[in-house]
Amino acid sequence: MMNCCGLVTVKNEPVPLKSVAVDVRVQGHVATVTSTLLYVNGEERPLEAVFVFPLPGECALCHFSAKLGDTEVVAKLQDKQKAREQYDDALSSGHQAFLLEESDQSPDMFQLNVGSLPPGESAAITLVYISELAMQADDALRFCLPAVLNPRYTPQEMDRSKMATVTSVPAGMVPYTLALSAHLSSPQPISKVESNCALEPLVYLNADKTQATVSLSSGHVFDRDVELLLYYQDAHEPTAIVEGGQDSAEPGSLMGDPVVMLSFYPEFPAAVTSSLATCGEFIFVVDRSGSMDCRMHSGKDAKMRIESARDTLLLLLKSLPMGCFFNIYGFGSRFESFFPKSVEYKQNTMDEALQKVNGMKADMGGTEILQPLKHIYSQPCIPSHPRQLFIFTDGEVGNTKQVVDLVKLNVNSHRCFSFGIGQGASTALINGLAQEGSGHAQFITGTDRMQPKVMQSLRYALQPAVKDISVVWDLPDGVSVTTLSPPLKVLFHGQRALLYAQLKGESSGNPEGSVTIQYNLLEETVKNQLGFCLKPTGDTGVTLHRLGARALIRSLEVVERAGGPEAAALREELLQLSLQSGVSSTHTAFIAIHKGSGQAVQGPLLRRTIPTPMLSGSSSMSVFMSGFGGFGGYGCLAGRSAGPIEKARKKRGDRMGAKRTAETFEEGCYHMLDTKDILDKKVQEPESLTDPLLQLISLQKATGSWEMDSSMAKVLEKSDDELAKLMPVGADKAVWATTLALIWLYGLRLEARDEWQFVAMKAASWIQAQKVGCVSQCVQAGNALLGCQVQQKTLGL
Repeated sequence: MMNCCGLVTVKNEPVPLKSVAVDVRVQGHVATVTSTLLYVNGEERPLEAVFVFPLPGECALCHFSAKLGDTEVVAKLQDKQKAREQYDDALSSGHQAFLLEESDQSPDMFQLNVGSLPPGESAAITLVYISELAMQADDALRFCLPAVLNPRYTPQEMDRSKMATVTSVPAGMVPYTLALSAHLSSPQPISKVESNCALEPLVYLNADKTQATVSLSSGHVFDRDVELLLYYQDAHEPTAIVEGGQDSAEPGSLMGDPVVMLSFYPEFPAAVTSSLATCGEFIFVVDRSGSMDCRMHSGKDAKMRIESARDTLLLLLKSLPMGCFFNIYGFGSRFESFFPKSVEYKQNTMDEALQKVNGMKADMGGTEILQPLKHIYSQPCIPSHPRQLFIFTDGEVGNTKQVVDLVKLNVNSHRCFSFGIGQGASTALINGLAQEGSGHAQFITGTDRMQPKVMQSLRYALQPAVKDISVVWDLPDGVSVTTLSPPLKVLFHGQRALLYAQLKGESSGNPEGSVTIQYNLLEETVKNQLGFCLKPTGDTGVTLHRLGARALIRSLEVVERAGGPEAAALREELLQLSLQSGVSSTHTAFIAIHKGSGQAVQGPLLRRTIPTPMLSGSSSMSVFMSGFGGFGGYGCLAGRSAGPIEKARKKRGDRMGAKRTAETFEEGCYHMLDTKDILDKKVQEPESLTDPLLQLISLQKATGSWEMDSSMAKVLEKSDDELAKLMPVGADKAVWATTLALIWLYGLRLEARDEWQFVAMKAASWIQAQKVGCVSQCVQAGNALLGCQVQQKTLGL
């Protein structure tokens, strides 16, 4: 049984995927990624290899080819069902074939079938995709090459026969390496490049530092997501880039007309960014599946994901404004909420919630996020309190499209902020929730701390909402525009907004155009304008065309899934758009066939499932994974009889039947792993807070004040007598304690300001509301007690 797990062959030889080489070409905010996967069949019989792997959910997959010896076969994009039939027919006829298709459930999962690979032969598979680079809070552009594809939990009501099989192994057992090099080109100078992996030094290619190269250190084992953070000077400059149409494409078509990409960076006035809402309904939805019992990273002091989530909820609960409403949901195979409905935020409700947060464990089974969302949306909204969802998950779900569609359906009643925890979180899910929910997405990977990223999103949620967003084009006579991106529904301060549009027609005169984004903010109208040239010079490629096509394909797919009388027509429109642009979709697949001897395969093809790494911090999970050889490593000997085409098609049905049996086994393993029933692992009680910052924040009242007691003295590392002795005469004890807390934060924990900024703002507001005259004396005495030199103005007093 162990030999059929997909990790080794029947002779205990390594799986056929030997290495992965990646070339990244970055132009400004867009990356073109070329990945080459080398397969070798070291067995005595023909082999079919199956590799399920992740790609960024928002990328445009646009090229697939295979090289066998000196012969290269370039794949064609076809209707998915036709491509599958051609694949079966080719294998039955003795040819080599390659099939690459996107998962029906999630656009960030792909399955590659390599067959029939003769004994001793190698095949180099090359795929190319284009992706936008996400803007981070510190203005870095983030490129991520996902390596980890965790087993996706499949809800009971879903058809498991349609789910891609994921084979995962502990990170240290991944049997292939990665070579990655990146060429960077930017209109602005490149300041630096950082990574979660070891890099060779950055090499500049010109004097103004607008071009550079960087690469991973040699021998890198592809056992984690590879993240590059690119820093440009003046990265927030708005841009408009026009790409000319293809001469070979039909005029008037998407690929034949010019396409423009607009990048806007709204900068709000200081009065807006400093004013925070005092109302709202805040609902925190926290993943409590068994996988949340993994560590955040592989470092020595890594916390469990659920532990980091508890710390984050503490910060959130302390940072909410008085008078708002809130609730907390935990979900796994089932879900539960702290309160039957959202409650008003005050001292007693905050205390009750914190007590329940301290008892939260990763003990709720699988990852079923759809049902709690349905329940939340069934609750009536609270008048004058806009609903804001904060969703925390490691993203291991199998029904991504259903979840995202549900959020889109309810977008008019809420905003959704999403957080992907740990490596392997689905980019399609996390980004999709935020995009369709008019919110913002964050990923917490490696040694990232969850708290500052979550607090940044809370700031967005508390800022005044931008209303009535419109895009107005000013184009010469004879030129019109068709927007390819979905309408802009939300703008945040300092966050990039991207728009793609197709320019139609010809202008005999003025070659210039402009576009204006207009919106209302606190009853004032704001305008941002960009100009651009309608006719770019030289060969500009088709990168923006394909990203624009990808944006349109995703929008139409959401509408198609909603059903209705237009679904059939939409499917045909999607199919033609995908084929015309060369960008894969739900309805298409890449198929490549290399005609060999033409002799039908005799006997069964060996089927080998290539593993992807699954990172875990739980020793018991690692033991489980090692003992069973990883998920999806079953049914590897998929029979395929020699014979006519009809038999080959029948065999696809046989394989799917075997796959259904296998996935039932996978589902059982995943459930057992999540609940840890078979591991008999005792769930540890939550650890007491050891971080002095979190200890201090845990003592704050809902109003923003602190009380003078022994717990406060312990955090400040002073005795009760010292605190009492230095308190100014006539000062209120709570004002004195709250002033000391502020001085401690600003004087000793300034580097963590992103985490405690709202706590401090509440404290300063509370002190001001007391209207006492001893604040200056309290600040002076507090500085002397704590050995700080913080100015009263700095404290907001």
